[in-house]
Order: sequence, then structure tokens, then C-alpha cells
Amino acid sequence: MAHIEGESKGRKRNIELNLVPFIDLMSVLITFLLITAVWTQVSMIQIGSSLYGKKNESQPSPTPPPNADVVLKVDVKEAGYVLTVGRQVISLPRQNEAFDEAGLVAQLQRVKQLYPEKVDAVVTVADVIPYEQLIKAMDNLLTTGFSAISVATGAPQ
Repeated sequence: MAHIEGESKGRKRNIELNLVPFIDLMSVLITFLLITAVWTQVSMIQIGSSLYGKKNESQPSPTPPPNADVVLKVDVKEAGYVLTVGRQVISLPRQNEAFDEAGLVAQLQRVKQLYPEKVDAVVTVADVIPYEQLIKAMDNLLTTGFSAISVATGAPQ
């Protein structure tokens, strides 16, 4: 136990501090900290190396949809969007310091008309691009019918 000795108004005081409740409280707080640290992992985006995500071992692997070999990639760079469809590269430069959202949507709709079964896309983002621009690119993909979106970072400049 903690022990404090001192004098006040000519009298000696001897105080015993009971530290057991404090130690109990700290052990409970540390336990809660360790348990809740696992739940911070739930809100993170799971990024797999495969375009189709992780395979579930209990389900048989489905056959890929037609035109799955055509890669659709949206690069978000400082200069603007770069859309890659297979081997075709479409550059959408910035207009008045703003990203060309309407041009991207129009090109994505054209790709969707060419490949109606295609639902997967990859978005790569340069490190200097704000997070908001990544979200806008993902929203544009979702609104045009590409629901299976993979995210990568570090797009070459």
C-alpha cells in the first residue's frame, strides 16, 4: 500500500492509500482496450490481389463472365483521369483545375454498352490525390454499372 506522511497544524498525519481499486480499474480498461482493438479492423477496405476478390473455399469457383479478360482501369492522376479499356487508353485531362467527371461518366457508359456483362473495374490513385477524388471515381463507376471495384494505390505519374 502507498503511505504518505506529513504535518499540518502541528499534527502528524499518516495516510494509507488503497491502490487496489485503481489497479482493478486499470486492468479492466486495458482488457477493454485489447478487446476493442480488433473491431477497428472491420471498417477497413479489403483489397485483394485478384480482380474478382477472394475465392470462397466452400463454393465452387464460378466461370468468369464474358469479356472478363478485358481490363477496365481508371487511373486518377494529377493531370486528370486516364481510362484503360483492354489496350485502349483514353486520357481525360482536367478542365479549369477540376476533374472531368462528365467525360468519365460518358466514357464509362460507352464501355458498358460495348461490354454489358462486365461489372469489374480497378481504380488506381496517385498518392498526392485527395481521398475525395477516389470516392468520386468509385461513385462514377457504380452509377454506370460497374459494381465490383478494386482499389490500388501509387499510380505512376
